[in-house]
Amino acid sequence: MFVCKAGSHIVNISSMGGVQGSSKFPGLAAYSASKGAVSILTECMAEELKEEGVKVNALALGAVQTDMLAKAFPDYEAPLSAAEMAQYIGRFLIEGHLFYNGKVLPVSLNTP
Repeated sequence: MFVCKAGSHIVNISSMGGVQGSSKFPGLAAYSASKGAVSILTECMAEELKEEGVKVNALALGAVQTDMLAKAFPDYEAPLSAAEMAQYIGRFLIEGHLFYNGKVLPVSLNTP
């Protein structure tokens, strides 16, 4: 068990691959299943920590231009850079708990 103080915000990073109804790609079954598990973990943690005033959310990221994406899909260029996504995540870490708790939020410029 970990200890968080009231007002804390835990943000898990998931993927659109782990969101029900989104596009799936061959060879990514284990990756997508593990990201789906992060979503359920987020919902459970939010419930378990709400009495302590700790908020828990997950961001299900869409395509971001990273080394991993380039290796998996060499001909694809993502609409966002890693730096752009990092800025968004940073803002969400600070402000997301004001609006959400126990949510898995898609963060994607593409339609899943």
